[in-house]
Amino acid sequence: MRHQQRLCTAADCGLRFPVAEGSELGSSCPHCGAPTRFVEAAYLSHEIRDTRRPSGPPVEALLDNVRSLRNVGSMFRTADGAGVKAMHLCGFTPTPEHPKMAKTSLGAEASVAWSHHADGAAAAAALVEQGRRLWALEGGPRAEDLFDLARVSGGPSDPAIVLVLGHEVSGVDPRILAHCERVARIPMAGIKGSLNVSVAFAVAAYLLRYREA
Repeated sequence: MRHQQRLCTAADCGLRFPVAEGSELGSSCPHCGAPTRFVEAAYLSHEIRDTRRPSGPPVEALLDNVRSLRNVGSMFRTADGAGVKAMHLCGFTPTPEHPKMAKTSLGAEASVAWSHHADGAAAAAALVEQGRRLWALEGGPRAEDLFDLARVSGGPSDPAIVLVLGHEVSGVDPRILAHCERVARIPMAGIKGSLNVSVAFAVAAYLLRYREA
């Protein structure tokens, strides 16, 4: 797709922003309302595609009572990009049946297998029974550094690791933690103790899928 930059004509504003080539969108500045004009030549935006084969194990995800539609949509997009095999959506986690999911998943919700389960703990128990390894992204006394765990996570022929993520405020249900083989934490160098749930999922999914051999 080709894009062009629009420039606000108000001298005390000067906002610049992109729109599709020739689009009438943004003819008024979204910041101050003044007229805008196209500046500079249109340019082509490119998708990033890579044929590198994952060196890590298969990855799935269990999302238990993740309340934000935007977070879940973003996680579907990450799942598509990282080659996550399946999304197990539990409790009130929104599913791709929600009409606004596509706003953040951008079609990825149609490319990743998913299922819904009313009880996350029951779903976790069933996954363990089927041979999956459950790794919760969570803090607490059991938590180990995710980067250390990635080195011993196995390879493409090993059983799938199911990344478990819980409610944005209360975290992973203790009943689900009881089924988890590992609890992984992501190092935090700042003042906050955790990442946004969708960002944490992206870090962990790509790290496990494309870890160093």
